[in-house]
Amino acid sequence: MLTALESVTVGYDRRPVLNDLSLSIPGGIVGLLGANGAGKTTLLRLLATQLRPVSGRVTVAGHRLVNRRAVRAARRELGFLPQSWGCHRSFTARDFVIYCGALRGIRSRALTGEADTALASVDLHDIADVQLRKLSGGQRQRAGIAATIVGKPSVVLLDEPTVGLDPEQRMEFRRLMVRLCEEIGATILLSTHLVEDITQMASHVAVIEAGDVCFTGTPHELASHGGSASDIDTPMERGYLAVRGRVKETTAS
Repeated sequence: MLTALESVTVGYDRRPVLNDLSLSIPGGIVGLLGANGAGKTTLLRLLATQLRPVSGRVTVAGHRLVNRRAVRAARRELGFLPQSWGCHRSFTARDFVIYCGALRGIRSRALTGEADTALASVDLHDIADVQLRKLSGGQRQRAGIAATIVGKPSVVLLDEPTVGLDPEQRMEFRRLMVRLCEEIGATILLSTHLVEDITQMASHVAVIEAGDVCFTGTPHELASHGGSASDIDTPMERGYLAVRGRVKETTAS
């Protein structure tokens, strides 16, 4: 099902953050790369139906967001994990996943079973009744992912999901994303500024700079823009910097 932004402009306090941006999001794991402040979070919030564009069209899971009915239908098809999230202090992992499933409109009779399935998918079934505040950072992040995928949405949006994780937890997260993509068959759009995360798991990548998309393609195609690796960087990192640099040169001229 189509998920895309077409000629979208949006801003805060009359300052454009995204400017006439167009992006069609394919299936599989899609990495959204960009520096801090490039507009990644704004783009995700548009797709998550939290923002409305000043102009342009937004389509999520085949639903063009033109009215409240379309927005409600899209929300049933998507899961969104923001960079920072909170919950009631007494919530267990299962409580939190059930709560998020209810917000998405999953029927109450199916909620507990769907929540347990999601928790098992992220290997939290043994501690589902432990309060979130007692979990480690990596376990808490997995609980957030379980809440995002409960009910098997067709579109999953993750905003900087590896921030705060140590190297071992990041490696575990990458393996989890690849496995979940295969299990639930969803389009997973993952925003990050860590090129290594995208290199290891994404089948497609988009780079956003100065409020617009300056590259879309495979990781291999992005790497081809950067030439040979050096002792301190990788082809992907060089390609990422190269496509961003061209935008800066164009803007400066």
